Amino acid sequence: MKYLAAILALSVTSLVGARAELTVASLSTITTDIAKNVGGDRVKIIPIIGPGVDPHEFQPSPADIKKIVKADLVLITGKHLEGYLTKLEESAGGAGKFVDTGAAFPSLKLEEDGKMVEDPHWWHSIDNVKKATAVVEKSFIDADPANKATYEKNAAAYLAELKSLETWAKKEVSTLPREKRKLVTSHDAFQYFARDFGFKIYAIEGVSTEDEPSSKKITDLINTIKSEGVKAVFFESIENPKVVTEITKETGAKVGGELYADGLGDKTAATYPEMVKYNITTIVDSLK
Repeated sequence: MKYLAAILALSVTSLVGARAELTVASLSTITTDIAKNVGGDRVKIIPIIGPGVDPHEFQPSPADIKKIVKADLVLITGKHLEGYLTKLEESAGGAGKFVDTGAAFPSLKLEEDGKMVEDPHWWHSIDNVKKATAVVEKSFIDADPANKATYEKNAAAYLAELKSLETWAKKEVSTLPREKRKLVTSHDAFQYFARDFGFKIYAIEGVSTEDEPSSKKITDLINTIKSEGVKAVFFESIENPKVVTEITKETGAKVGGELYADGLGDKTAATYPEMVKYNITTIVDSLK
C-alpha cells in the first residue's frame, strides 16, 4: 500500500508539473516574440498589441485591461513608450507583476521640441534584445521556478539564434560603404540601429508617430537629402507613405521601401529575426 501511495503521489506531482502554466500579457509584438521563445509550451501568451498596431497611439480597452488583470505577468517595453502605464498599474492592482524589459540597458536620448527625451525603440539593437531576453527569462523563473530548466534551455537557444542574427547583420551592413549609410525614415525610430551599424538618421517626424512635422522641417529635410546625396527614403509599415512620396518627388531620391519600425508584421517580418533581416536587406539593397 505504501508503494502504491508513493506511485500515486509521484503521478499527481508529475501531473501538476505538466499542467503548470504561466499566463503572460504582452504590450508589444517584440516582447511577445521574446516570451514565446523563452516560455515555449510552459507559458500562455496574451498579446495585447498585435501586428500593425501603432504602440505610440495605442490605448488599452476595458477588455484588454481584464486580460492584464488576470495575467501572472505583464511584459512592457518601457522607456515611456506605454504612456498609459500608471493608470494600467492602478487597474491591475499595482506594479508588481509588470516586467520592464527595457530597463536592462541605458536609453539613447534625443532632442525634441527643445527638450531631451528617451528613445523607446530599443529593439533595433540586437544586443538590447539579448539583454531583454535575459530579463524575461529571470521573470519567468521567479514566477514559475518549477520550470526553471525549461526556461533556461529555451532562452539559451534563442540567445544563440540572436547571436547568429547579429553576425549576419554585421556582415550584410558591411557591404554598404559608410558614406552611403544615410537613412531617411518616416519617424525617428532607428537611432539604436544607427548607433550599432554606423548610420546617420534623417527623420520626417519625431520619436513618436503622433508628432506632425512642420513645413519648415520638411523643407530643411528636402535640402539635406539633396546636399547629402541620399539615395532613398523609407516609409513604415503602419504609416501612410504619402509624405515620403512627395519628398522623393522633390529630391529625386527613390522610395526605398517599407520598414518595420514599431513592431512586427503579420505575415512578413512576423518574428524578431525575420524583422531584422527584412529591414536590413531592404535598407542595404536600396542604398547601394
